[in-house]
Parts: sequence; C-alpha cells; structure tokens
Amino acid sequence: MTLGEKCAEILVRIRQKRPLVHHITNIVVANDNANTMLALGALPVMAYAREEVEEMVTGAEALVLNLGTPTEDIIKSALLAGKKANALGIPVILDPVGAGATRFRKEAALLLLERVRVTIVRGNAAEACALLGRPSRERGVESKAEAENQALLAREVALKFGVTAAITGAVDYVSDGKRIVAVHNGHPLLTRVTGTGCMATSLCGAFAAVESDALLASLGALGFLGVCAERAIRDSQGPGSFRMRLFDVMYSLSEDDFARNLSFEVLQ
Repeated sequence: MTLGEKCAEILVRIRQKRPLVHHITNIVVANDNANTMLALGALPVMAYAREEVEEMVTGAEALVLNLGTPTEDIIKSALLAGKKANALGIPVILDPVGAGATRFRKEAALLLLERVRVTIVRGNAAEACALLGRPSRERGVESKAEAENQALLAREVALKFGVTAAITGAVDYVSDGKRIVAVHNGHPLLTRVTGTGCMATSLCGAFAAVESDALLASLGALGFLGVCAERAIRDSQGPGSFRMRLFDVMYSLSEDDFARNLSFEVLQ
C-alpha cells in the first residue's frame, strides 16, 4: 500500500469511527474548527473550564491545544487536559499560534511542551523559529518568516521537542526527526481566510485519533486540507465562497479522489 493509499485509508477510518476530538481552542476559530470536524466525519467538543477538562478528555480520542487567544486560565486548563491525555495515551496536538508575537505566547507554548507529552506540533515557520529561540518576523499571527530550508526546520523542531512537526506554508513539511515529507497540495486563498491553519491543526487531531503513526497522520491531515482547497477554488469567487465550498468538499471528497490527488514528496 502506498503512502497515499494509507492516508486515504485513515480517512475511511475517521468516517467509520467518528472520533471525538476535544478542543481547547481560540475564540476566533472555534466554530470553524467544529465545522471542520463535522464535515470530515469526526466529532468536536469545545471545553475550557478547569472543572471539567480532565473529565471531558477522558471520553475523547485526541486533544487539540490551540493558543490563538491565550489566557492564564486557558493555559492552566490546557495543562490539566494535556496531562490527563498523556495518562490515557490520547494524542495531543499543539498549535503555538503567534508564538513569536509576544513573550506570553512563546512561554505558554514552551511550558506545554515541557510539561505535556505532545504528539504533533502544527505551526508555520515563524512559530517554529520562535520555539527554537530564533528571530522571526511576525505581524499579529501572520507568518513573515522565510526559512531557508523549512524541511530542516521541521526536523529540528521534531528532534528538540520529541514530537512530529507539521510546518505549513506554500509547501508543507512534516518530520518526526527521522523522516521528512513535503506536501504540495493547497491554494494561496487559504491564507485569505481566518483560521485555515487552525483547521489544519484540528485535522491533525482527527487523523491522529485513529492513526498511531503521527507523521502519517500529519501527512494525511495536511494533504486532505490541501486537496479540498484545490477542489473548493473551482467554484469560488473569493474568500467567502471559498470558505463555504471548503466545508462542502471536506464533506463530499471520496477516499479514492483523495488518494489520487494527494501530492507529496518523501525527502528523507
């Protein structure tokens, strides 16, 4: 079975098993994260309160921690949920949104990486550079980093933090420290819709919920979003119709079409 066929088989499992993905996410994208899960075939739950996050994650198959609008309370909830997920063997996906924009965001992401066993880190090149302690240019949470070699950047993040790193951009790079894969699917209009990076993180959660190989899960998740974007743009007039069509394609894309259109390159 090829890697593309394996990714399509993960999609089959998601739609059959309908895994519950617990999100501690940000206020900007919570609705789109939930709709992404439903369109894919997974089940979303958004729970933030410290009084319930441990109990909620007990019933989930994956945990997504998104630092898009961080507060002290959210970070404490993320730590509680993350530790509980670790105890239960549930994969944890971290999105260090805007890690290079403020010290608070960077320190929150590093704290979670220190105290929680994270499975996948999904971010852009600027966020990855921030986690590694390198200068990165940020405006809000929009990436301005131009890494000379984002494949090596993904591998470095993976090795430093013991995670699978999914670094998204014009080309996406996924590495578990040993293997590196470039994902070529996508469309520039993804950058003109709020929260598509966070959608990618949620998709990583759903794919990891049913697939223990985190690199394969990340490849499938990023490839799925990219293929859906390529389909959605055909009937779109701009960002609004593109966003709507993106959910439609996530819902209707067949496993065979996904496998046929997935474009990736194994670099190592």
